[in-house]
Amino acid sequence: MSCNELIESLVAQGVLKSLRLIEAFKTVDRAGFVRQELKDMAYENRPLPIGSAQTISQPYTVAFMLELLKPNISDRVLDVGSGSGWTTAILACVSKHVDAVERIEALVAFSKHNLSRFSFKNIKVHLAGQSLGLKGESFDKILVSCAADKIPESLLQQLNPGGIMVIPVKNSIVKVSKNSDGSIDLHEYPGFVFVPLITDDS
Repeated sequence: MSCNELIESLVAQGVLKSLRLIEAFKTVDRAGFVRQELKDMAYENRPLPIGSAQTISQPYTVAFMLELLKPNISDRVLDVGSGSGWTTAILACVSKHVDAVERIEALVAFSKHNLSRFSFKNIKVHLAGQSLGLKGESFDKILVSCAADKIPESLLQQLNPGGIMVIPVKNSIVKVSKNSDGSIDLHEYPGFVFVPLITDDS
């Protein structure tokens, strides 16, 4: 399977819909974010190991989460658990700025290496500290790629009013919409599996 065939499959399944995200998937070839020995599996619709007991997510899942997130070209986005940097790169194609946060130092280096092949000027990759996200900062959109036991309060505090966070909680993907008055609306989509989120407030 080729990159275009993978994208065509995701579109045919109805999970990849918006033109800007389709173009981002074309621009950011998944093969550039998998380990060298797994390149021939890059376009399979399955998670793949990237080291340190972590994975690059299944393309179907990434497309599903990004369509829920609805990134906009004016958005500042937080990418939590950025891993290989693939979702970071996709987000950079469709938003103003992306702060990528990763707890595992080897994966920070891996993602920086992968991202260096592109000419993105709107990405900053951070080695995560003890708390989730970037303390004292705020974001229009937050994408979390690891499963929490509950929605972390620290990330809710970093989400701007009017913003959206998409986060796995146990075996569901949850879309969190923050209203202008600070209240929260939740929509749950069950039936997914993720590696666990390491958090100080879960």
